[in-house]
Amino acid sequence: MLVDKIEELALKILEKIKLGVIANWYRKHQEGMRYLIFGALSTFVNIISYAIFASLILRWLPSESLKVNISEIISFIISIIFAYITNKLYVFKSKTNSIQELIKEITSFTGCRIFTEILSILMMNMAIWLHINDILMKVIANIVVIILNFILSKVVIFTKK
Repeated sequence: MLVDKIEELALKILEKIKLGVIANWYRKHQEGMRYLIFGALSTFVNIISYAIFASLILRWLPSESLKVNISEIISFIISIIFAYITNKLYVFKSKTNSIQELIKEITSFTGCRIFTEILSILMMNMAIWLHINDILMKVIANIVVIILNFILSKVVIFTKK
Protein backbone atom coordinates (compact mmCIF):
# COMPACT_ATOMS: atom_id res chain seq x y z
CA MET A 1 0.00 0.00 0.00
CA LEU A 2 1.06 3.56 -0.63
CA VAL A 3 0.77 4.48 3.05
CA ASP A 4 3.13 1.65 4.02
CA LYS A 5 5.68 2.75 1.42
CA ILE A 6 5.59 6.42 2.47
CA GLU A 7 5.85 5.41 6.11
CA GLU A 8 8.82 3.11 5.47
CA LEU A 9 10.56 5.79 3.38
CA ALA A 10 10.19 8.29 6.24
CA LEU A 11 11.56 5.73 8.71
CA LYS A 12 14.55 4.99 6.46
CA ILE A 13 15.26 8.72 6.24
CA LEU A 14 15.23 8.87 10.04
CA GLU A 15 17.72 6.00 10.12
CA LYS A 16 19.97 7.68 7.53
CA ILE A 17 20.14 10.88 9.58
CA LYS A 18 21.09 8.90 12.70
CA LEU A 19 17.63 8.91 14.26
CA GLY A 20 17.15 5.15 14.11
CA VAL A 21 16.04 5.12 17.75
CA ILE A 22 12.99 7.15 16.78
CA ALA A 23 12.33 4.91 13.75
CA ASN A 24 12.54 1.78 15.93
CA TRP A 25 10.28 3.32 18.56
CA TYR A 26 7.77 4.23 15.83
CA ARG A 27 7.81 0.67 14.46
CA LYS A 28 7.24 -0.72 17.97
CA HIS A 29 4.25 1.60 18.47
CA GLN A 30 3.06 1.70 14.85
CA GLU A 31 -0.66 1.33 15.57
CA GLY A 32 -0.72 4.17 18.07
CA MET A 33 1.47 6.37 15.89
CA ARG A 34 -0.70 5.75 12.84
CA TYR A 35 -3.76 6.55 14.94
CA LEU A 36 -2.18 9.86 15.92
CA ILE A 37 -1.22 10.68 12.32
CA PHE A 38 -4.60 9.77 10.83
CA GLY A 39 -6.35 11.26 13.85
CA ALA A 40 -4.52 14.51 13.17
CA LEU A 41 -5.53 14.32 9.51
CA SER A 42 -9.12 13.59 10.49
CA THR A 43 -9.04 16.52 12.90
CA PHE A 44 -7.65 18.71 10.13
CA VAL A 45 -10.47 17.57 7.82
CA ASN A 46 -12.97 18.28 10.61
CA ILE A 47 -11.66 21.74 11.47
CA ILE A 48 -11.19 22.86 7.86
CA SER A 49 -14.64 21.66 6.82
CA TYR A 50 -16.13 23.33 9.92
CA ALA A 51 -14.36 26.62 9.13
CA ILE A 52 -15.44 26.51 5.49
CA PHE A 53 -19.08 25.98 6.39
CA ALA A 54 -19.17 28.35 9.39
CA SER A 55 -17.19 31.16 7.78
CA LEU A 56 -18.09 30.93 4.11
CA ILE A 57 -21.07 28.80 3.23
CA LEU A 58 -23.39 29.32 6.23
CA ARG A 59 -22.31 32.80 7.35
CA TRP A 60 -25.67 34.20 6.22
CA LEU A 61 -27.62 32.24 8.86
CA PRO A 62 -29.37 34.59 11.33
CA SER A 63 -28.38 32.64 14.46
CA GLU A 64 -24.81 32.02 15.60
CA SER A 65 -25.97 28.86 17.36
CA LEU A 66 -27.63 27.53 14.21
CA LYS A 67 -24.54 28.29 12.11
CA VAL A 68 -22.24 26.55 14.62
CA ASN A 69 -24.46 23.49 15.01
CA ILE A 70 -25.08 22.94 11.29
CA SER A 71 -21.39 23.46 10.52
CA GLU A 72 -20.48 21.04 13.31
CA ILE A 73 -22.80 18.32 11.98
CA ILE A 74 -21.55 18.67 8.40
CA SER A 75 -17.90 18.60 9.48
CA PHE A 76 -18.65 15.55 11.63
CA ILE A 77 -20.14 13.61 8.71
CA ILE A 78 -17.20 14.43 6.44
CA SER A 79 -14.59 13.54 9.05
CA ILE A 80 -16.31 10.34 10.22
CA ILE A 81 -16.19 8.93 6.69
CA PHE A 82 -12.50 9.81 6.43
CA ALA A 83 -11.78 8.41 9.91
CA TYR A 84 -13.58 5.11 9.36
CA ILE A 85 -11.76 4.39 6.11
CA THR A 86 -8.32 5.29 7.47
CA ASN A 87 -8.84 3.49 10.79
CA LYS A 88 -10.10 0.33 9.12
CA LEU A 89 -7.48 0.16 6.39
CA TYR A 90 -4.35 1.73 7.85
CA VAL A 91 -4.50 1.92 11.63
CA PHE A 92 -6.21 -1.20 12.92
CA LYS A 93 -6.03 -3.13 9.62
CA SER A 94 -9.42 -4.61 10.35
CA LYS A 95 -10.60 -7.58 8.34
CA THR A 96 -14.28 -8.39 8.15
CA ASN A 97 -15.34 -11.78 6.86
CA SER A 98 -19.01 -11.08 6.20
CA ILE A 99 -21.37 -8.26 5.46
CA GLN A 100 -22.80 -8.71 8.97
CA GLU A 101 -19.35 -8.13 10.52
CA LEU A 102 -18.83 -5.07 8.33
CA ILE A 103 -22.24 -3.65 9.28
CA LYS A 104 -21.52 -4.32 12.97
CA GLU A 105 -18.16 -2.57 12.67
CA ILE A 106 -19.61 0.45 10.85
CA THR A 107 -22.49 0.64 13.33
CA SER A 108 -20.15 0.46 16.35
CA PHE A 109 -17.83 3.04 14.81
CA THR A 110 -20.69 5.39 14.01
CA GLY A 111 -22.32 4.91 17.41
CA CYS A 112 -19.10 5.66 19.29
CA ARG A 113 -18.41 8.66 17.06
CA ILE A 114 -21.94 9.98 17.60
CA PHE A 115 -21.34 9.76 21.36
CA THR A 116 -18.11 11.76 21.10
CA GLU A 117 -19.72 14.16 18.62
CA ILE A 118 -22.47 14.94 21.14
CA LEU A 119 -19.71 15.78 23.59
CA SER A 120 -18.09 18.01 20.95
CA ILE A 121 -21.39 19.79 20.23
CA LEU A 122 -21.86 20.43 23.94
CA MET A 123 -18.36 21.90 24.09
CA MET A 124 -19.03 24.10 21.04
CA ASN A 125 -22.24 25.39 22.59
CA MET A 126 -20.37 26.03 25.81
CA ALA A 127 -18.07 28.26 23.73
CA ILE A 128 -21.09 30.30 22.63
CA TRP A 129 -22.50 30.56 26.15
CA LEU A 130 -19.13 31.55 27.65
CA HIS A 131 -18.14 33.79 24.72
CA ILE A 132 -15.07 31.69 23.89
CA ASN A 133 -13.74 31.74 20.32
CA ASP A 134 -15.43 28.87 18.46
CA ILE A 135 -12.30 27.87 16.49
CA LEU A 136 -10.24 27.67 19.70
CA MET A 137 -12.95 25.54 21.33
CA LYS A 138 -13.10 23.40 18.17
CA VAL A 139 -9.41 22.58 18.58
CA ILE A 140 -9.83 21.76 22.29
CA ALA A 141 -12.92 19.63 21.61
CA ASN A 142 -11.03 17.70 18.94
CA ILE A 143 -8.20 16.84 21.35
CA VAL A 144 -10.71 15.41 23.84
CA VAL A 145 -12.52 13.54 21.06
CA ILE A 146 -9.32 12.01 19.62
CA ILE A 147 -8.38 10.52 22.99
CA LEU A 148 -11.85 9.09 23.59
CA ASN A 149 -12.11 7.78 20.02
CA PHE A 150 -8.81 5.88 20.30
CA ILE A 151 -9.93 4.19 23.49
CA LEU A 152 -13.32 3.28 22.01
CA SER A 153 -11.76 2.11 18.72
CA LYS A 154 -9.26 -0.12 20.50
CA VAL A 155 -11.67 -1.54 23.07
CA VAL A 156 -15.06 -1.62 21.30
CA ILE A 157 -14.81 -1.33 17.50
CA PHE A 158 -11.64 -2.80 15.99
CA THR A 159 -10.98 -5.54 18.52
CA LYS A 160 -8.83 -8.38 17.29
CA LYS A 161 -10.88 -11.52 16.81
